[in-house]
Amino acid sequence: MRKPFVAGNWKMFKTVSEARHLVSELVPGLGAISDVEKALCPPYTTLLAVAALLEGTDIGLGAQNMYWEQSGAFTGEIAPAMVAELCQFVILGHSERRAYFGETDETVNRKVRAALAHDLTPIVCVGETLAENEAGRTAEVVSRQVQEGLADLTDGRELQEESAASLVIAYEPVWAIGTGKAATSEGANAVIADVVRPALAGVFSQSFAQAVRVLYGGSVKGDNAAEYFSQPDIDGALVGGASLNAVNFTQIVQAAVP
Repeated sequence: MRKPFVAGNWKMFKTVSEARHLVSELVPGLGAISDVEKALCPPYTTLLAVAALLEGTDIGLGAQNMYWEQSGAFTGEIAPAMVAELCQFVILGHSERRAYFGETDETVNRKVRAALAHDLTPIVCVGETLAENEAGRTAEVVSRQVQEGLADLTDGRELQEESAASLVIAYEPVWAIGTGKAATSEGANAVIADVVRPALAGVFSQSFAQAVRVLYGGSVKGDNAAEYFSQPDIDGALVGGASLNAVNFTQIVQAAVP
């Protein structure tokens, strides 16, 4: 039984004071919801403040990105140990990182291996663009991203079936992120069931593929979340804009309760 998981990706929003205010609104409602794993992924600058407010709660904390090197002359980058000091999760390979900052399957793979070596749970994002979708290349693109992004995961510890909880996949069709054009629940479930999980099985095993949690991301809101969570292969959501509103995000988490 895969435990539902909902993570909020705040992207480049919220100053420290704004983050404190939002978390103070979120904690009471989220704390009352059991049977769903929850995490907030705010900007780097707010991690320390948010971590302090989440202490003693069951709400996890994640970073939105990190570098794979342990330390060095990499101005502007954040090392895995720096993230692990405060966080349990880290988002890797988000489509915005791929589109605007040149991330590739190879660099995502390096980051995933570094995250696992530091006992961080990577939330690995995969998804096709509108052009790729319309050209019928969804399966090809998503399979490649899974297989190459998760190749050779032996840095630190090799993933086995019993450690499937140390990895989360987020299927986010690029054409549905921040556009208001959400994929249908049936369509998203089909990609996860027929593409993502078989690709995971190809890298690891069938049992591992069935144990890994796969989230959907792309214009998920309080009024459509239940549709996605009713699908058998969708285990939660990576939420963007709606995670910046306490009422909306809490509704999404509530909808994930089995």
